[in-house]
Amino acid sequence: MKLVDELFELYRDKLTGDEEDIDMLAFAFLEEMNREDLLHIIKEMDTQELYDLIGVYLIESLKGKFAQEEYGQRRSPFFHSRDIH
Repeated sequence: MKLVDELFELYRDKLTGDEEDIDMLAFAFLEEMNREDLLHIIKEMDTQELYDLIGVYLIESLKGKFAQEEYGQRRSPFFHSRDIH
């Protein structure tokens, strides 16, 4: 993706590339973008890039949902494992 390549070239010597740096860079970039900017980037993507984007979104969103459910079950096992009449 052209955008990723450009961001990488801009910051490759300024950041370590650890997860914290990458998160900071991504969120700083998104803060500066509006809906139209993002839609323009999406429209420039080829089919594979679009599939990759949606794939990563689905994977991360589902991981979050399952993690929330697991956390909720660990916090209140009393109510999940007992029938209340």
